[in-house]
Amino acid sequence: MQYDYLIVGSGLFGAVFAQQAREKGKRVLVLERRNHIGGNVYTEKVEGINVHKYGAHIFHTNDDTVWKYVNRFAEFNRFTNSPVANYKGEIYSLPFNMYTFNKMWGVVTPEEAAKKIAQQRQEIQGEPKNLEEQAISLVGRDIFEKLIKGYTEKQWGRECKDLPAFIIKRLPVRYTYDNNYFNAFYQGIPVGGYTRLIENLLDGIEVRLGVDYLRHRIEYEQMVEKIIYTGPIDEFFDYRLGALEYRSVRFENELLDIPNFQGNAAVNYTDRETPWTRIIEHKWFEFGRDEQGNDLEKTVISREYSSEWKRGDEPYYPVNDEKNSELYSRYKTEGEKLKNVVFGGRLGTYAYYDMDVTVKKALEAEV
Repeated sequence: MQYDYLIVGSGLFGAVFAQQAREKGKRVLVLERRNHIGGNVYTEKVEGINVHKYGAHIFHTNDDTVWKYVNRFAEFNRFTNSPVANYKGEIYSLPFNMYTFNKMWGVVTPEEAAKKIAQQRQEIQGEPKNLEEQAISLVGRDIFEKLIKGYTEKQWGRECKDLPAFIIKRLPVRYTYDNNYFNAFYQGIPVGGYTRLIENLLDGIEVRLGVDYLRHRIEYEQMVEKIIYTGPIDEFFDYRLGALEYRSVRFENELLDIPNFQGNAAVNYTDRETPWTRIIEHKWFEFGRDEQGNDLEKTVISREYSSEWKRGDEPYYPVNDEKNSELYSRYKTEGEKLKNVVFGGRLGTYAYYDMDVTVKKALEAEV
């Protein structure tokens, strides 16, 4: 045995676990199928702009331990996520707050806004039967029609009436003039991009890029005591119980020779007719400046398109309905029979985690 741990995947879970294992004196090897480290948090520098290659990632947490830990490996700026919604050219603040309600109805006070929402919620009586009824029962018809319906249907590729109610358990409604999307004490983006954070986590650890573990598993299993697997759990078992379902995302990236495209990091397009769900303008995650404080003259935008996942696509969001939850449960049982393999991360546990939860789970994993 040459290594104590083989870690499959160099995303956030794999990198944090690798760092923890090395800190405890373990011999660690990291395999990464892609040609770069970082998994979906990977950032690529284009014209001085750190481009979030696999979609926007904004670190936010209320956990002191997690925040102190990630700050050991990167300096974070104080980016505050304040997305806006574009509904057929009308601009609304997100999350739903007093700016949203003023634009929607002309109301000025929290009392007026609460009264308006309470009136519209009455449309749904009894237990909501689907996502549409659930959303209306929480925020009313007007907000649902303009800011939820089209966006959600593009995200899931299905009518809101055909989606289960549990997808929207709650919707944040703030009766304040506060555009801070995340209700988190700590929030920010690593200065220099997420790739730098991952590089620092993996400092001194052997990493092999462009290696598909599943194609070479017999070879690598003979080299290690234990495997930490962060890829799709169903793929690990060669889909023998069936394939888990995901939603995927496709990106169209564009480098523009202008300093400012939309004036904000994220703009959601909430009408059904616009084919993309949102546009990310990456430079605004770091306030439009490079690390020396110089204004960046160009900009990079990414249009995001939601799609059904098929094999070969990048899996993003698990479809946590009854059928897929039951199938994952069966794969989990199979995984628990393997004494030398631990499944971790978003794909290994078929769960959508925020980044701070991913870090916390890796810190809590037994080394």
